[in-house]
Amino acid sequence: MRDYRKLYIDGVWVESAGGIPHDVINPATEAVAGQICLATHEDVDRAVSAARRAFQSFSLSSREDRLALLNAILAGFAARQQELADALVEELGAPAKLALEAQVGSGLMHLMTGIEVLKTYAFEHAASPRTTVKREPIGVVGMITPWNWPINQVMCKIVPAIATGNTMVHKPSEVTPFTAHIIAEILHAAGVPAGVYNLVDGDGPTVGAAISAHAGIDMVSFTGSTRAGIDVAKRAADTVKRVHQELGGKSPNIVLEGADLPQAIGENIHRVMMNSGQTCHAPTRLLVPATRLEEAKAIAAHVVQTLPVGDPTTGVYLGPVVSEAQWTRIQALIAKGLEEGAALVAGGPGRPEGLSKGYYVRPTVFADVTNDMTIAREEIFGPVLCIIDYGDVEEAIRIANDTPYGLAAYVQASTDAQAEEVAARLEAGMVYINGASEDGAAPFGGYKTSGNGREWGEAAFADYLETKAVIHRASA
Repeated sequence: MRDYRKLYIDGVWVESAGGIPHDVINPATEAVAGQICLATHEDVDRAVSAARRAFQSFSLSSREDRLALLNAILAGFAARQQELADALVEELGAPAKLALEAQVGSGLMHLMTGIEVLKTYAFEHAASPRTTVKREPIGVVGMITPWNWPINQVMCKIVPAIATGNTMVHKPSEVTPFTAHIIAEILHAAGVPAGVYNLVDGDGPTVGAAISAHAGIDMVSFTGSTRAGIDVAKRAADTVKRVHQELGGKSPNIVLEGADLPQAIGENIHRVMMNSGQTCHAPTRLLVPATRLEEAKAIAAHVVQTLPVGDPTTGVYLGPVVSEAQWTRIQALIAKGLEEGAALVAGGPGRPEGLSKGYYVRPTVFADVTNDMTIAREEIFGPVLCIIDYGDVEEAIRIANDTPYGLAAYVQASTDAQAEEVAARLEAGMVYINGASEDGAAPFGGYKTSGNGREWGEAAFADYLETKAVIHRASA
């Protein structure tokens, strides 16, 4: 059993000041996999003080120093990839292949992309012959990261923060904290100066709230649900700190007439079911022409049957969802879909056949879904897909945009040009065309209640920097 009950503050592993132990559950076995310590307000104060002291010197570090540091972190991260993957399988229930290639792989991607961006990033430019605009580190960044892609969402914050000269106080999810502790060890071994990165485990109501409201924190970067994001923003308002958020999604995928329907639906289902549906920008609303609805149902039913569910240490496509609370919520929403009249194409309530233990969900597809149904409005965050049919492209665009979210959208068409015409009218921060994969250089973030600010690549740097104008007198 893993013992991660110490906090990482000011470059050393320390005991909490009055915190209590917290069990971390393996979602595949429902057994205790390890313990952390839920920290206190006093622990947050200690971490913020350490970060503020470290900022005085780290903010003045050179580009070359920070490049050397990021390269050392990259080497340490690469050396511990399998260890990170094993921890992720244990804490999240992610299938082993997904854990290593996608989850751990995303951390490598952010490190390599951040290093390349930092090499040439313009920290100052001339706005006029007598004004120089400088981009300077914002200060102490409070980071609150979620459980669903914990390595990705930790590294896509840490990398730009270090690259731009900031210091950090980080609260990982108490549900999946193992990988964050290993990352802290990697940062320490790489020579990150004391106080630049601080890890304080805890829950949202205590540690998350303390970070959001703390007067010594200059920016809070939060990834999680829209509900929690609103709470973070309200707590941050009194100190007028920058609030950087990546929140929920209910992303549409418009399949246009002429698109390769089997390929489009197959890709869509694999994207939704990957990570057991626990991906914020998954295309969970599949929009198909009404004339091809029955064909779409048959394809979806077939594809879902090819996706094995089970022990994540084996070669399955879906492991369990992360917790009993998450399992219960997903089951309630599946039941709600049936109650509101959606047609069950595949899956349904309960665990998959042969799995009596573990938080496993049957990969589920609903059809005959209307966009006012609960399952079409709420972020289910499980392996559940809604198929919605439309009459023409105008209706498809209207349905796609009829959501409080705007994180991502997807378009499948016979040509990229046709897809781009539709993409231009979608209210989303990211639009994936014709099966496009992730791009580490692409800004990641959304419109509307899906958040503000952007992560990944060059766009991420801007949110960790303040803007200073240095203005000279006009020459005589």
